[in-house]
Amino acid sequence: MNPRKKESLFLGSLFLAVQCLCMVKGDVHFYDFVLTEENFTRLCSTETMLAVNGSIPGPVIRVHKGDTMYVNVHNKGYYGVTIHWHGVKQPRNPWSDGTNYITQCPIEPGSNFTYEVIFSTEEGTLWWHAHSDWTRVGVHGAIVILPAIGTTYPFPKPDDEEIIILGMLIFLSIPQILAKLTQYTLLSIWRRGDSKVLVVVSEGMVVILACLRPLVATPSTSKQGSLYSGNLKSSLDEDLHSGIDLPHSVAYTINGEPGDLCPCSKETTYRWMVEYGKTYLVRLVNAAVSVDLFFAVAQHNLTVVGTDAHYTKPINTSYIMISPGQTMDILLTTNQSLGHYYIAARQFWSQDAPATLFDPVNATMILQYKGNYTIPSSPTFPSNLPFYKDLRSAITFTNLFKSLANKDYPVNVPLNITTRMFITLSMGGIIFHNLTSTLEAKATSANNISWSNPTTDVLLAYYRNISGVYTTDFPDQPPSYFNFTGDDFPYTLTELGTKVKVLNYNEAVEMVFQSTNLVEGAGLHPMHLHGHSFYVVGSGPGIYDNVTDPKSFNLVDPVEVNTFGVPKEGWLAIRFVANNPGVWFWHCHLDRHMTWGMSSVFIVKNGDTTETSIRKPPPQMPLCDASFRLRLENIDGLDQGKEN
Repeated sequence: MNPRKKESLFLGSLFLAVQCLCMVKGDVHFYDFVLTEENFTRLCSTETMLAVNGSIPGPVIRVHKGDTMYVNVHNKGYYGVTIHWHGVKQPRNPWSDGTNYITQCPIEPGSNFTYEVIFSTEEGTLWWHAHSDWTRVGVHGAIVILPAIGTTYPFPKPDDEEIIILGMLIFLSIPQILAKLTQYTLLSIWRRGDSKVLVVVSEGMVVILACLRPLVATPSTSKQGSLYSGNLKSSLDEDLHSGIDLPHSVAYTINGEPGDLCPCSKETTYRWMVEYGKTYLVRLVNAAVSVDLFFAVAQHNLTVVGTDAHYTKPINTSYIMISPGQTMDILLTTNQSLGHYYIAARQFWSQDAPATLFDPVNATMILQYKGNYTIPSSPTFPSNLPFYKDLRSAITFTNLFKSLANKDYPVNVPLNITTRMFITLSMGGIIFHNLTSTLEAKATSANNISWSNPTTDVLLAYYRNISGVYTTDFPDQPPSYFNFTGDDFPYTLTELGTKVKVLNYNEAVEMVFQSTNLVEGAGLHPMHLHGHSFYVVGSGPGIYDNVTDPKSFNLVDPVEVNTFGVPKEGWLAIRFVANNPGVWFWHCHLDRHMTWGMSSVFIVKNGDTTETSIRKPPPQMPLCDASFRLRLENIDGLDQGKEN
């Protein structure tokens, strides 16, 4: 597109946005996000990572409850990206939810897109991140939502605040892993039903590069040599499936730094300067791609007062367990002897897989008191930080959350449920076929369906009534019942599909998530729902009993969140009202599991009025055609052909 024409289109879009400001409650904010590939030195190594405005984490967004903001995202990177405003409900505005191939197509290199982010009931801490697979390793930042002007916190106003973002380093990206596979013994198209995948087999390892429906390519003969001619993507699309494991962390970070327990990190360790006798509001975000993390401050107690931009009854604790995607608001009083204290994060490993598969490195930052005192030779380390596989500590902490449930912050748990869903979350396998052979690869699933991204985003297909993009038969129940948490489980093959669940406006929904131990893959699954918050009404170990377990549901003051963990070999019951028309993704926020297919989509139909219906799409939504071509253009031996 001509640059002048592109600029005029953007200015026209911005003019329309400004024209609508009179309709928006609260203040309006404008941000520019510029995505570029930047060099970062960590752990004695310099690597190139995609970042926003040159930093990891990216810029902090500050608004008041009820405000609106416009974020113009300029993509100067090498591949398509979307930005998701995690936990922001976006009433009637799924067009700016920023979910790759669900609500939009990627913002392609050299282009830009302006998100309109509408804040409504949220108050506290949320965050934003890339929603294009593992790109969020570097593309993320905090959202601070202050009380509406004229109101205040439901607790004494803190003296100051500090933002702490937990992250992880992954230096081996997917293309780097593939680059190490120098001898390709097979390059061909395999199929499962009406889905097709591009497969590479090397030295017995299987890598499925794309799971496209439909794939605009023809089978290729076997060949050897380099698969990529150039930098394709630092992570594959969300529909990548892999027969080998996806990358694990090489270190965890606090505000972008691994801390001085790691090599070459002493000088860059993040330090937080505090004054004695003050109370600070800590805004904690777990931006790590695929790990739950324990968190503690040496010799200091913590009081949790909010999670996922909803206030909670105060929780006094010596440690935190926070899952990927979750945020927490925590009060910390600096009442200890003047000195230096480690703030540390350590992975909680909930799976039964060997210990060699998780990262034992502790991420640290230093809480440093101001004043005159003898500097200690080393900061004090938190003795109360739970160890890696401390399942009891994780469950104990998670069960403490309750809503305030008062007249200022009421609870509106739906009582008359109209839709009930029982969802099994599992590891499994998928079988693919070509003309002569079959191939099995890893997959995750919800009710035995492994999500496959379409080539046109679901929202556009729904809004424009485009057929053939998705089906509306996501099941409310698993295909079979068995001892979900036992060791004598049946081996299960999953079904690949783009299946959604359609809900009527104001539908009262109850979902019970059941963790399973299929393929010995039991672990904690932090489930995230876009476009809504939900109430956690119950959870427990073992297999959910639909007769006895509902008797223990908390319908008085359940915590309201957008992300919450399904216990290892246990169940989680949530309720919400589908009162936000649009297309909304729900998925496990462990990117490893989401990448393998543990996700699906709700389509919430319009209500009877304009005010209860999806807004019209903004001008110049990104198109899918360019991204689809990029997925294949650097692959040798394939005829791109025309889209079916």
